[in-house]
Amino acid sequence: MGKADLHTHTIASDGAFSAEELLEKAAKKKLKIISITDHDTIKGYLNGKEKAKELNIELIPGVEVSAVWKEREIHVLIYCFDENDEGFRKMLFNQKKARISRMKRIVNLLQKQGLDITMDEVRAEAGPGNVGRPHAAAVLIHKGYVASVAEAFIRYLSTEKLGNVKTEYVTVKELVVIAKEAGGVLSLAHPGPLYTKDEIDELTSLGLDGIECIHPSHNFNLQRTFSKIAARDNLLVTGGSDFHGKGKKDYDPYFGIVTLGDQHVMSLKRMARRRREIIKTD
Repeated sequence: MGKADLHTHTIASDGAFSAEELLEKAAKKKLKIISITDHDTIKGYLNGKEKAKELNIELIPGVEVSAVWKEREIHVLIYCFDENDEGFRKMLFNQKKARISRMKRIVNLLQKQGLDITMDEVRAEAGPGNVGRPHAAAVLIHKGYVASVAEAFIRYLSTEKLGNVKTEYVTVKELVVIAKEAGGVLSLAHPGPLYTKDEIDELTSLGLDGIECIHPSHNFNLQRTFSKIAARDNLLVTGGSDFHGKGKKDYDPYFGIVTLGDQHVMSLKRMARRRREIIKTD
């Protein structure tokens, strides 16, 4: 099968490259399997389908969904869903609206701190993609408030700085039902330092199918810890570089290096096939 990267982003969310450009870079890195996992949208995946065929790269349907759990925002990677499923598409449409509402609240909080930033400027930075904090960071850089995206998050845009910004994102429980009804397979994204072992256990018990064990933010010990949890609970192991392009330089050097092994990709695809078979017989 060859090397696989199941976590990448395009301009459909907060990446720097189009789906076609990303796939061309993947081909140069000799990646054979890719999943474009933009935030709360599958436009990147849809835009890349023809290019993937041209380059003989297997493009696995993917998306990274922002969900609510215990008043916290968490990210869940979903693979192999039916892109035409009505419930799944409705969920993504609602996520887009929720992102806009959340960003309006964030812009308002920044304005109250005396920062010259507007929602129109953030939308302009996002272009055709879903709006997110990296786009607000780009505005702050252009205005000279900060020198980098990292500084923008440290000074203004981190969860600690913003506080509990209200969102209308889907809950994890709702997401599990919607994704599985669409034949999708769910994996907890980059758990890294975000959750305790007990919290990971609680999250996976809600119906998640796997854990993203392989990620640039995970050192060898963390990868081993998460892999042991996955093996103990018969969960899938997923992984990838979380490549964004020039907007997120910390992870970008790992594109083509932080990859997933064949056995894990095969396990994911087997689970997806079984889920689709069950749906057909219901």
